[in-house]
Amino acid sequence: MRRISQRAAAGRKRQRPGSPSALTVLCRVVMCCASALVLVASGMAWAAYHYLTGGLNTSDALDAVRGRAPAHLDNSVNLLLIGLDSRKDMDGNDLPKQFVEAELHAGSSDIGGYNTNTLILMHIPANGGKVTAFSVPRDDYVEVLSGDGTPGGMHKMKEAYGLAKAAAENRLAAQGVSGADLEHQSREVGREATLATVQQFLGVPIDHFAEVNLLGFYDIAKVLQPVQVCLKHPVHDHYSGADFPAGYQDLNPRQALAFVRQRHGLTGGDLDRTHRQQAFLSSVAHKLKAQGIFGDLGKMQGLLDVVRKDLVIDSSWNVLDFAQQAPNLTGGNVEFHTLPIAGFAERGGESVNLVDPREIRSIVGRMIGSDTAADGAHRAPQHGPPAVVDVRNGSGVGGAAAAESKALTALGYVAGVVSNAPAHATTTVVYGAGVQEAARQIAAEVGAAAPLASTAVPAGRVVVTLGTGFTPRAADTSESDDKPPHEAETTDRSAVRNAPDPVPASVFQGQTVRMGGIPCVD
Repeated sequence: MRRISQRAAAGRKRQRPGSPSALTVLCRVVMCCASALVLVASGMAWAAYHYLTGGLNTSDALDAVRGRAPAHLDNSVNLLLIGLDSRKDMDGNDLPKQFVEAELHAGSSDIGGYNTNTLILMHIPANGGKVTAFSVPRDDYVEVLSGDGTPGGMHKMKEAYGLAKAAAENRLAAQGVSGADLEHQSREVGREATLATVQQFLGVPIDHFAEVNLLGFYDIAKVLQPVQVCLKHPVHDHYSGADFPAGYQDLNPRQALAFVRQRHGLTGGDLDRTHRQQAFLSSVAHKLKAQGIFGDLGKMQGLLDVVRKDLVIDSSWNVLDFAQQAPNLTGGNVEFHTLPIAGFAERGGESVNLVDPREIRSIVGRMIGSDTAADGAHRAPQHGPPAVVDVRNGSGVGGAAAAESKALTALGYVAGVVSNAPAHATTTVVYGAGVQEAARQIAAEVGAAAPLASTAVPAGRVVVTLGTGFTPRAADTSESDDKPPHEAETTDRSAVRNAPDPVPASVFQGQTVRMGGIPCVD
């Protein structure tokens, strides 16, 4: 493996950084790793393992933060996926102007800097089961740290990498370091700062990480094209180049990048973009599994070439061992949650997300069984008697309403009438008098827009109508080869939620995205 560390010497081979939605690529590495498990069974493991690890770019950045990590309670694995909004190559050179502007639709190489516009922590249980992933909004206003734990003041989460890199670059340049070595070593310091900051903010140890940039995401999308996605509404955004109708559609690499980068014109802005990234990961995983790429080394070669060229992973990551711990990553048993914010504000002339670190650590700890749960349990506010919830199925997926009613009942609501309804374009929530707060929580739980009050609904009652873009928790349907992906997407998720999570979905920011199919998002 190629090693990239602060102690890197001149002459070592190149590496590449991360990207905003390149996060998908990051997850791609996870998929490539998990594929090794299948390759073992087919007798190709040795060749696949050496082909992949022979040219990987590795980093020692985790060594700087492990000593201050919270203790693990078991043998589970926490993997941080990092995406840099960088328009530069591994050596710090600008990507070709025409390529950045025409293909990436990302402005000039001066834009983006070294912001980590994608940060996703994936918690992989020790003995299998549901993989829980947390997206950290890039504009969360937090205390950033250097790799050695020194506080660096209050800044946006995404800025930890760039601030540390810039400071290291000045220091190293004064020591005579220059050229590609200066870029490699200063980026390593940026990684250390990002890992330390995220680790403190979430209150859990980071065991492995993977990093990629805009070019890496584009290259992955190019190998896998077309990738099918689904939108609840049509969008047109000249900033990102996103121009798509509502519904299911196949994306080429340029369109894929626009899909995951759009934030203008979306109700939730950056927060909705986070859901796009999660949904794209789910679509890619679905395609890899559906087309049998995991068991075919020939089909995987193009993907592995990109992983070796565009990805940076930590030097302690044994991809073959990791594959044996993470089979659920390819089975659809993954849920993505976007961590909540407390509001918006301006700090230093910039718009930021206000957050409560203690609450965040409690939420993450309760979800994955960490000691941080002791910081205090988060409870959704309760006002008066629990609402009665009627669930109507306009999604076209058999059993969706019954499954959703059961899940809402497990969260403390009273089960009402479960029935079918005419096809409904989107999931809606309508409520009667006295249950506005419950309706708001339920809308967040089912991924609906803001709930609407109606005098036609009796007091104390909430009516949920599931739309065609709804992704069920479980469905009474069976998958068959003649069904399109969006009809069969829930089959592998029937065991994802056998019991309610210790934290209601309404606590998180927007909808929960479940991997295993092609979820529809805003």
